[in-house]
Amino acid sequence: MTIDKQGEICPMSEMDYSKTLNLPKTDFSMRAGLPQKEPVMVKKWDEEHLYERMLEKNEGKPLYMFHDGPPYANANIHLGTALNKVLKDIIVRQKNLSGFKAPYTPGWDTHGLPIELKALKEIGVSSDIAPIELRRVCHDFALRFVENQKEQFKRLGTIADYEHPYLTLKPEYEARQVEIFGAMANKGYIYKGLKPVYWCPTCETALAEAEIEYNEDKCNSIYVKFNVIDDKDGVLERLGAKDLSKTFVVIWTTTTWTLPGNMAICVGPAFEYCVVAANSEYYVMAKELVGASMKAAGIADYEILGTCLGEELEYITYQHPFLDRQSPVILGDHVTLESGTGCVHTAPGHGVEDFDVCAQHYPEIEVVVPVDKFGNLTELAGEFAGLSTDDANAAIVKKLASTGNLFAIEKIVHQYPHCWRCKDPIIYRATEQWFCSVDDIKEQTVSEIEKVAFVPEWGRGRMINMVRDRSDWCISRQRTWGVPIPIFYCKQCGKYHVNETSIEAVAALFREKGSDAWYTTDAADILPAGTKCAACGCTEFVKETDIMDVWFDSGTSYASVIHDNPDLKWPADLYLEGTDQYRGWFQSSLLTSVAWKGVAPYKTVCTHGWVVDGEGRKMSKSLGNGMEPSEITDQYGADILRLWVASADYHADIRISKDILKQLSEVYRKIRNTARYILGNIAGFTPDKDAVAFDRLTGLDRWALTRFNELVKTVTEAYDRFEFHIIYHALHNFCTIDMSNFYLDVIKDRLYVEAPDSEDRRAAQSTIYTILRGMTLLFAPIIPFTAEEIWSFMPDDSRYDGASVMFNEMPRVIEGISDEAFMEKWDRIHALRDDVLKALEAARNAKTIGKSLEAKVVLHFDGSLAEQIGLTLDELATVFIVSQVEVTAEGAGSYQGTVPFLPGLTIEIAHADGAHCPRCWVYSDTVGKDARHPTLCARCAQIIG
Repeated sequence: MTIDKQGEICPMSEMDYSKTLNLPKTDFSMRAGLPQKEPVMVKKWDEEHLYERMLEKNEGKPLYMFHDGPPYANANIHLGTALNKVLKDIIVRQKNLSGFKAPYTPGWDTHGLPIELKALKEIGVSSDIAPIELRRVCHDFALRFVENQKEQFKRLGTIADYEHPYLTLKPEYEARQVEIFGAMANKGYIYKGLKPVYWCPTCETALAEAEIEYNEDKCNSIYVKFNVIDDKDGVLERLGAKDLSKTFVVIWTTTTWTLPGNMAICVGPAFEYCVVAANSEYYVMAKELVGASMKAAGIADYEILGTCLGEELEYITYQHPFLDRQSPVILGDHVTLESGTGCVHTAPGHGVEDFDVCAQHYPEIEVVVPVDKFGNLTELAGEFAGLSTDDANAAIVKKLASTGNLFAIEKIVHQYPHCWRCKDPIIYRATEQWFCSVDDIKEQTVSEIEKVAFVPEWGRGRMINMVRDRSDWCISRQRTWGVPIPIFYCKQCGKYHVNETSIEAVAALFREKGSDAWYTTDAADILPAGTKCAACGCTEFVKETDIMDVWFDSGTSYASVIHDNPDLKWPADLYLEGTDQYRGWFQSSLLTSVAWKGVAPYKTVCTHGWVVDGEGRKMSKSLGNGMEPSEITDQYGADILRLWVASADYHADIRISKDILKQLSEVYRKIRNTARYILGNIAGFTPDKDAVAFDRLTGLDRWALTRFNELVKTVTEAYDRFEFHIIYHALHNFCTIDMSNFYLDVIKDRLYVEAPDSEDRRAAQSTIYTILRGMTLLFAPIIPFTAEEIWSFMPDDSRYDGASVMFNEMPRVIEGISDEAFMEKWDRIHALRDDVLKALEAARNAKTIGKSLEAKVVLHFDGSLAEQIGLTLDELATVFIVSQVEVTAEGAGSYQGTVPFLPGLTIEIAHADGAHCPRCWVYSDTVGKDARHPTLCARCAQIIG
């Protein structure tokens, strides 16, 4: 008897038995609401000092040192920055959950030209500003963007020591950088010299290799005739050139503006050269390139008169086509026959190879630089003085055509170096610069690279090739916002002065007052009293006006952040940046570390690719395919952005689009719904009191835990290899296939129908609780907001710290749950179940049954099913989610089985026997056998009593 809604007594047969079921109960919302919840959690993490408390929890554990490559503090973050920061945060979180203490000190690159130019633009000044005032403006500009980016990184869910970041503009950082520079100088690795360097006329400064990017550039390639005036020993005459006034060495160039700097022509000593007769003239060029050269000139009628090796042409002299200059033909091992004529235009003021080959002939061949810092030709270019390099190209071609020295001209598109900041083409220009001698440490650097682990492995070869091929590192810049090069010059003789005491003095000054003091303090007040010039004994000095390359700034970050901290360990365990940093930060850090300490600053280098749109195109405003991180976090939430980071193999380029984000949202929803379902079904479950020992679980529960064990193993190994896409797919498949599509569906009957505290139900609760607790820890590094939310809804457990998921450790494999034979048996059960599900679907389509619990599965099989499956018929009915299972050797079913271990199996689906139980929905012959509950089956009647 029970009381109805009107208060009347009603018979048990009219009772609402649904109220006796253990239906899920949880306040964990179905809708994620990430854009609204996440900012609140970020504020909470800040207020509760989550990062600091996490490290306190891990005190005494082995250190894992990740070192942050500093982003540039001059703009808001973009998707590439977000990708980079999330990858780092995943690693740091995972290490702190895996038995390590993994501190993370974020850093910012705060010096350099981009900040200087933007700061000038912001205050509306071009260049007419005192250095100290400009530096103040740049300082404030950089710090503003440090704070902006810091908040943007926090919004992505990253945790770090944001209260104490490293900044390259901090006095103690600048002082340490000066000390490393001094140590390298004292070892002889720093020198000043005249060399061709990458020069940006727009930015008016030298550039390093890491500051160059190659873009397509349209230009004219020209073939130029240089008139021979001295045949040396008559070699050309012997080859058939009868008139020197009509004999020309023909060169090819794509940089017409460099012709005023021509001081020689190089030939390959072992290549075969010839004299070619055509148009009543004689042309000297490599025999192998005659055909292509004549085709370019439109000459069909020509004759090769004679040949010789290039070495025989050495010291033939020629007249410059438009300057009063005579120059020699010289030999060069850098000459190739890939293009042109094999006779190489050589301008030592405009190319490293040109400079090096001409240096072997100094002083006979001088270095002429007829281009100023603005990219305009000087008086050394004669009639072309004052023209920009672009304008000079056209003017020089016109001049060559008028004098008859233009042999041929072609329009081409080639890859040309551009400034990575202003995006304009650069020029090669020989200037006095400060260099780090890479040659002196090249072999030791390569040796250190061999000891480093690279992810992916191909990075090792790339780094070795870059180091082997690189020239000396130009570390000086002709700008204001940066760390001054701590060098003094003697006022009397001009020799530069740097030694241990001068470096100590500058470092002490910077440590106390910052590098601005270089601009406000006289040299006499910086150097120790009595300092004398080693060359002439003079005691008066002036200071260097150049600043250091910002790659030297960031390339010494390991010293201040890790090396000098007694609580940390050096070298770092890991550096992680984009692939462009092989020639950038990875390399500058490596070179300074090897030069300073003789070892690499890192043990492992990991790289990621670029962010591209859904079609694989580079993102840009002009294409309209750009996407800001804030757009994603505002619409979808940071956890979706982080899931995107983890979803792809980030070593290659990573695609993103709204469609991709929608797909990721569906995957996230599956993970979230799995968690919500489990939370709803462990309501009232107290692990310390209600947990069932693993050895008392059902076979189905042990199967689920075994599958979870496999997930733990897969995820743990993938984290260790930094292969997060494997984790993403493993978690998605586990939630979808193992949990939702099978285990959680099958145990629904146990969870809903059995008595609340029955061992069968507690066993299921123990299993799903263990899985959810462990699964939350596994994905906490990837989707930390959701992990923390789930963690806050978990029941209290004395084995775990409930304050934060980050105060715990990753799950370990549960030993003794199953063996190989056990899982092979369940593989067979799953295979049989797949056949049954297909037969049930066919029966539904034929209207034989509706829901699966209306079905009786008849397995027609002549043999022992129990030996193959190991389950009772009732257990099989549970796994199939049907009311009854029968096995018979008689007759045949309409569905042909496919499982190889049950040959001849056929399956028939019939309507279940007995009546429908309104509580458990199972059809049973026992319905109506209990007078107290005449509509219930015997099991349900017994459960509710």
